[in-house]
Amino acid sequence: MATHDKTIDRLQSLETLYRQGYRSDVSGRALDKRIALERAAARRDLADLQERLRAFEARYQMSSEAFYRRFHAGEPGDAMDVVEWSILYAMWESVRARLERLETDLA
Repeated sequence: MATHDKTIDRLQSLETLYRQGYRSDVSGRALDKRIALERAAARRDLADLQERLRAFEARYQMSSEAFYRRFHAGEPGDAMDVVEWSILYAMWESVRARLERLETDLA
């Protein structure tokens, strides 16, 4: 957690400097590169999760979205496959939201 807090503190320090008028082409390029790397990682994660979800969809002849609705209604039970599928879908939604943010807010 200390590393996470330190990163946030450093980002906030840069934000403060920029709001006070400091400008740096180097910092701008570094941030652009970091965001591009994050986008690429999110796309890879999303593709991996989609592949894993497709295996469950083929096995159970149901979309992951439909399954997840049923799961939250308590229908499919709590077998290991069901729990794994639900976790993978929740992860997929999280990564999709992260990628959307990286592609729209930070474009």
